[in-house]
Amino acid sequence: MSRYCLDTSAYSRFKAGDTRVADLVDAADWVGVPVTVLGELWVGFLLGGRAERNAAELREFLAHPLVEVVETDADTARIFAEIVVGLRRAGRPVPTNDIWIAASAARTAATVLTCDAHFRNIGRVGSIVVEPESKD
Repeated sequence: MSRYCLDTSAYSRFKAGDTRVADLVDAADWVGVPVTVLGELWVGFLLGGRAERNAAELREFLAHPLVEVVETDADTARIFAEIVVGLRRAGRPVPTNDIWIAASAARTAATVLTCDAHFRNIGRVGSIVVEPESKD
């Protein structure tokens, strides 16, 4: 059973037509979109020139029966704190929003689907890092 929590980078690459990300999303049994990702996406939408179009595409994606918005709750907050402490002790900083995304994935027993390699530093949750395509 494949359960993925999408990072913002993975959603963006999915929408841009990256077949490697799309194949994973299309084959998933469940796809979570943490509220942190929604916030990051909205920042991009509002700063860009296609806010309405991007919002409509996001609504359509979220309406898919296998896609669920992952809310941040007290359990997620505790996992967040545990990840932060572990990363600080290891001397491996990760952007705060990405720790929230990892905590959401851990709470839902999902793997983070991302294009950001620093997720590999978070031992509490698995990650699939889709590296940038090489330009030949």
